Amino acid sequence: MVVSRRGASARAPRTKFESVPRTEISIPSTQVIVGDCVAEMSKLPAASVDLVFADPPYNLQLKGDLKRPDESHVDAVNNDWDKFSSFAAYDDFTRAWLLACRRIMKPSATLWVIGSYHNIFRVGAIMQDLGFWVLNDIVWRKSNPMPNFRGRRFTNAHETMIWAARDENAKNYTFNYEALKAANEDVQARSDWLIPLCTGDERLKGSDGKKVHPTQKPEGLLARVLLSSSRPGDLVVDPFNGTGTTGAVAKRLGRRYIGFERDKTYAAAAEARIASILPLPGATLAPFVTAREAPRVPFAELIERGMIMPGATLFDAKKKHNALVRADGAIMLGDKVGSIHRMGAVAQGSGACNGWTYWHIETKKGLKLIDELRAKVRREMAAAS
Repeated sequence: MVVSRRGASARAPRTKFESVPRTEISIPSTQVIVGDCVAEMSKLPAASVDLVFADPPYNLQLKGDLKRPDESHVDAVNNDWDKFSSFAAYDDFTRAWLLACRRIMKPSATLWVIGSYHNIFRVGAIMQDLGFWVLNDIVWRKSNPMPNFRGRRFTNAHETMIWAARDENAKNYTFNYEALKAANEDVQARSDWLIPLCTGDERLKGSDGKKVHPTQKPEGLLARVLLSSSRPGDLVVDPFNGTGTTGAVAKRLGRRYIGFERDKTYAAAAEARIASILPLPGATLAPFVTAREAPRVPFAELIERGMIMPGATLFDAKKKHNALVRADGAIMLGDKVGSIHRMGAVAQGSGACNGWTYWHIETKKGLKLIDELRAKVRREMAAAS
């Protein structure tokens, strides 16, 4: 555990940042630093972080104890770290940590902030004032929310996360669209997430049987955040580490991690928790390579490698059409010559065609898509790199 003196969270007046080069820093795979997040983040190089997840105090403004109808005590958030003298004081605090985060974020980095109706609208407005560019708001819908005991309001069954880029011009931020879609039965991932509260064995408890931290987030929530907007090896920062949910999930998913926490009890619990986590095997974390990201393989390369010989015949799946492979990498369909894509479109009478998934080569076991040959070339290219 790295311990430092607590620094003051002074208001930072500067809201515009000059372009800074991308910086890679060498750190342990996971690190929990005890100290004020604003002061400690100032020690990190500018533009060095890939992803920030922030779960700041919500400023719940609770007055007195919260009780159930049977007068039993509700274990709610009444800690000093969630108390601010005024909305203005909370806004100053928010500006300070957001500016500290923005300085360390790479131009391609993104920021997640979670909150409730008590604070998220104030935080969101300040984010926009400071130059962050909101990409989405995500509704975390709780499958097991705490009921409203007084019966004077709707049950508060959700929290809101704001996902934002460092600025309006950010273009290359990570969003693992294809992987999320594949995991969602080939349907686009939505902005409402149904995930239960942190309960059972996942909830950290002290020797007295009480919760170590009152607002511990479920690992499932953080897993979805990290899987959607980061890659293995990325550096993830959590300014409000708490009991280390972000760090535990980051380690399991092969991300590097720095967490900042002022409370030594929370930090100690987080370190023990993270130390017990085993990273998943590398093969399960390999980035989902989309068609656009895959290495380009021209059809002529299959000929050059001897995988398809000049003079061979390509067929569609029903053998209704056939085309002759030429030595120059083009194919001939009747008296027409062109690429595998153009000739596939001609064969179907359509405006466009993906020739890789249309044409087949005859083998002893039957027809084989030429796309399977391209995939083999890509595997060989990856192994050689």
